[in-house]
Amino acid sequence: MAAKASKITAPRLSDVSLEDLKDDPAPDFRRGERYDGVRYSRAAADGLELSGTDFAECEFQGVSFNDTQLRGATFRDCILSELYAPVFTAARSTWRDVQISNPRLGSAELYESGWQSVRIDGGKLDFLNLRGSKLTDVLISGCIINELDLGSAAGTRVVLKNCTIGTLDLQGAKLKDFDLRGTDFRTISGLGSLSGVVIDDYQLGLLAPLLAGHLGLTVA
Repeated sequence: MAAKASKITAPRLSDVSLEDLKDDPAPDFRRGERYDGVRYSRAAADGLELSGTDFAECEFQGVSFNDTQLRGATFRDCILSELYAPVFTAARSTWRDVQISNPRLGSAELYESGWQSVRIDGGKLDFLNLRGSKLTDVLISGCIINELDLGSAAGTRVVLKNCTIGTLDLQGAKLKDFDLRGTDFRTISGLGSLSGVVIDDYQLGLLAPLLAGHLGLTVA
């Protein structure tokens, strides 16, 4: 019989409150610059080179970042709603105290990034690559993710709530208080890295054949 978790520590999330923002209807984004206290609505940054750019206390409403290079960029105390990008490239980026709602992302390359106090609500992502990332205090709810790659990632106080996930890769991940209860998934790879994951009884039933195969068990 699986052990019951005596105590599960929930994510420690900070509310993002933005006031007195300046509206910029036609932003001229430049690589490595810092943008502070600005609201962007229905703007397009498609194809721009914005590596190392720093966004602090900014709000993005329906902004398109398709094929934008955001490698090493920083988002701090930001709100992003209806973020759009068939190709979203932000490897080794930093996300701290960020709220994201209803994103529409195709291939989201966020490997080796750092997330702290991040909330994603709703939306659809075809492929979310967080391989080698460090995730602390993260809540993803009501989101459809076709493929989620957490290989070699470190996750602490992470909750995936009421999500639908096709393929979940946990190969080599190090997890603690990683809560999957209430989330539907088709398959999980990296069964040897399930330590620290919290599941419900229904999910345990789904995992039973995979675990039996992983352990070499024969059920007769």
